[in-house]
Amino acid sequence: MRANSILSATTAVMFGLSGTAVLAEDLCGGTGNNGQWIGGTEAASDIAQSDTYLEQMALVLGGNQYVALFNLSADADVRVETAGRGTGDTVLDLYDAQGNIVLSDDDSGGNGASRAETSLIAGTYCLAMRSFDNAPMTGFVRVGLTDHEALTQGMSAEDMPDGDEMAGDSLACTSDTAAGDLSVGASVTASVDEQPYWRFTLDRDMAVTIRAENPNADPLVTLYDQTGSYVSENDDFDGLNSQLDIAAPLAAGTYCIAMRALSDPAEPITISLTEYDPVAALMGQYDRAEAAPPLDGSYPVTSLGTLPGRMRQDSTLSETAQWYSFDVTEAGLVLVEAIATGGNGDPSLYMFDDLGRRVGYNDDNGEGYDSLLSARVLPGTYLVAVKDVGSSQSMVRMVFERYLPAK
Repeated sequence: MRANSILSATTAVMFGLSGTAVLAEDLCGGTGNNGQWIGGTEAASDIAQSDTYLEQMALVLGGNQYVALFNLSADADVRVETAGRGTGDTVLDLYDAQGNIVLSDDDSGGNGASRAETSLIAGTYCLAMRSFDNAPMTGFVRVGLTDHEALTQGMSAEDMPDGDEMAGDSLACTSDTAAGDLSVGASVTASVDEQPYWRFTLDRDMAVTIRAENPNADPLVTLYDQTGSYVSENDDFDGLNSQLDIAAPLAAGTYCIAMRALSDPAEPITISLTEYDPVAALMGQYDRAEAAPPLDGSYPVTSLGTLPGRMRQDSTLSETAQWYSFDVTEAGLVLVEAIATGGNGDPSLYMFDDLGRRVGYNDDNGEGYDSLLSARVLPGTYLVAVKDVGSSQSMVRMVFERYLPAK
């Protein structure tokens, strides 16, 4: 079938206002492709050797993220921060060189800013900044050692509202805080009203996953070490459930989990503690369409072959992404539309190239819940994922259209 023709098409993903884009290297499992070295060059982005923090300002367009790259030539205690200008509400994700999420944060910087302090081993890292509501945003990304000047004010225990101001809020957990017992490989269930703190002990250095489940409670989980120092937190990992993937091993010792219920502190929350599984974590990223799966058969991807001018594909809509691949033989523009049949469902679309770079995203095109994305393409293979924003189990009709420049 002959492809449609158009005069021109323009799509924009994001603009870095400083730094050098990475095009050839497959950094952080693909997350770092087209990222910016935070010091301007790779050699100048070694935080362990820097006398002060390194910072970039970036424009993030709707539904996309900005990625800053940095190196550590030696193990170090590092602070990573993102802050939006004006009313911008940032979310940060820190990835290691293999693409594993080391930590995520939403509001620990205070006033909608994001902040985390952690100990990192020598290596290359990718710090991704995105907008909490997927709206366009201008913001700042800063990386430094913990004794460098901070970008954000942070959130102390005194800054957090007490129980009369927001039911279910928790203060920092210290060694004197009464807490329930939790062990690796186990799960417990209780409401925040019943038990807002849980303590566990690691007898060896270990990377861990902490998960809190019950969307009716909308749990937020925060991890502290035995001195009461903040380690990391997460809210809304998948839907309204929370999950902390601590990929960099925690030192042997005692840790405390502080729970908050952002909706109903009387609702029971199931909390589980397991050893971090990098393979399962990567598969989870594919399921949530946060990263593109490989095309080696290790993850289910339906091949559509060479994309004609127009193709229709029906799929079952769920919270787990359904993946499709297609080939294009000429440069042009690709449009993908997802329409929930009968109006039941809220589909979202994600598009990646074969190197794992996200080149398109859309949710709620126009006034309805259906989605439409467009992306400029070059000859090659592309992947598209469709998933439901909620938890419906409905059918979705997808339309793929390819346009070529007019000659």
